[in-house]
Amino acid sequence: MSRLKFTGVICPMITPCRIDGLIYREGVKNLVNFLSEKNVDGLFVCGTFGLGPALTNEERKKVTEYVVESVNKRLDVIIQVGSTSLESTLELAKHAEDVGADAVASTPPFYYRYDDESILSFFRELVSHVNIPVFAYNIPSRVGYDISTQLLGKLVDIGVSGIKDSGNDILKSYEYIYTVKERESGRGRFSFLIGTEALMLPAVIAGANGCVSGLSNIYPEAVVKLYRLIKDGKIIEAVDMHFKIVKARRLIESTAYIQLCYEILKLRGVDVGYPKPLLKRFPPQQAEEIKKKLEEIGLLDDI
Repeated sequence: MSRLKFTGVICPMITPCRIDGLIYREGVKNLVNFLSEKNVDGLFVCGTFGLGPALTNEERKKVTEYVVESVNKRLDVIIQVGSTSLESTLELAKHAEDVGADAVASTPPFYYRYDDESILSFFRELVSHVNIPVFAYNIPSRVGYDISTQLLGKLVDIGVSGIKDSGNDILKSYEYIYTVKERESGRGRFSFLIGTEALMLPAVIAGANGCVSGLSNIYPEAVVKLYRLIKDGKIIEAVDMHFKIVKARRLIESTAYIQLCYEILKLRGVDVGYPKPLLKRFPPQQAEEIKKKLEEIGLLDDI
């Protein structure tokens, strides 16, 4: 039986760049192959970990092209196209569809605060502009405001197909899940993706379809193991794995987490180049010490 699309572990992949800041095509291929070999189910491209808001539209298009090319239909590909302008979002979404992405996702427009009617208008334009699924991306820490449960219900009504919820509020996530379930009948499946591995355990038990996990950039094996334990009903083992992941997050979240990913991947034998300037390279020796501590937690035990 084939897997449903937009379920399981979806990696918000970092964007490999060369030392001169240009997109590193071979690095994209290296990372996609690594993640595929470690059994992630999909990729979330040009999000926060992927530095989407720090890239030009042309750079975002190149990343999209290189990812779709490298994936070659092995994984679900969701391209994050959120922008401060509707026009840029529509341009990026159409490009993503044209080159073969499976779906697009967008934050509400940011910098300025918009009311619900304006956000609905934004997503209505986006849904009507492409013929692939559209995800809403809730990340209030970056956008500056939340998608309310009432607004999510209206987004479902106008044809939004899923949400990536990075609000880090499990009670709000529960409200999202039951709001969607009440509207799903007759509309087709809506995909709810929790936006952090830290909340995967309760969210998936409550009905989330998958997790967009930053940690899966560097230790996809651990995140995939947790997801499969939950889905297999092995809750005691899942709780044990969950707390290993919580410990790992505590260790790395006080660092420059995104930049750290590049160095740990290099230490794992995956050449992904460098983060885009102005982000500085993470000190390699410090990264080696953190990697050792992460693996002492037991992230790779019995895998």
